[in-house]
Amino acid sequence: MRRDQAPDEYEYEEEEEPAGRWSRGRSDGGRRWLRIVLILFVIPLLIGAGVAIFAGRPIAFDAIRRLTDRKFPTGQWVDAAELARWRDDPVRAHPVVLDARTEDEFAVSHLEGAVRVDPYRPSLRPLRGFPKDTAIVLYSSVGYRGARVADFLVRQGYSRVYNLEGGQFLWANQGRPIFRQDRPTTEVHPYNPTWGFLLESQYRIKAPPVEKKSAAP
Repeated sequence: MRRDQAPDEYEYEEEEEPAGRWSRGRSDGGRRWLRIVLILFVIPLLIGAGVAIFAGRPIAFDAIRRLTDRKFPTGQWVDAAELARWRDDPVRAHPVVLDARTEDEFAVSHLEGAVRVDPYRPSLRPLRGFPKDTAIVLYSSVGYRGARVADFLVRQGYSRVYNLEGGQFLWANQGRPIFRQDRPTTEVHPYNPTWGFLLESQYRIKAPPVEKKSAAP
C-alpha cells in the first residue's frame, strides 16, 4: 500500500538531547548494540561469503533453478550430461536446440547447431515445420531466460519442451563443447560482470553487459 508521503518526509521538531550521564549512557548502549549486531549478523555473513567463494557456484546454480521453478512451475529440465548423451545417441531423435540469449551473446559462442530465439520477444519462426510433439531444448546463460521461452512454447501447445539446467555457463564450466560460427571456441559471453562470476574464468571474456530485461539471464 503506497502513501502520499513517506515517513521521512513528515515534518517534526528534534528535541535537544540532555547532556551528562544520560548522553554517555546512550552512547554506551549504542556500542553494545553495535557489538551484538557484529556478532549475530555481520561476522556470520563474512564467514558465509568466504564459504561462497569456494562453494558458491553449485549453491548459486541450485538457487537459480529453485527460483526459476517458482516463477515457471510447469517447466521441465534436462541436465548437461543427459543432453550430451541424447545428442550423441544415433538411435534417439535429437532435440531442436534453441538459444534464448541476445545476438551479441550468441555471436561469441553457442551450443553446436543451436538456433537463436529472442528471449524477450520469442517467436515460433525457428520451429516452423516442426510438429507440436517435437523435443525442444532451450538454454540461456544460467537458465532463467530459457525458462521464459520454454514457458511461452508450452503455452503455444508444444508438449516436449525442456530447459538446460545451469544454461551455457554450467555447460561450459563442465568442459563441454561450444562453438562460434561452427568452429570450436573456449569463450563465453558473461552477460554482465556480476553474473559472469558463475562462469569459470578461462571461459569468461570482457564484453559490454547485456541490457537487463528480465530477472536473471
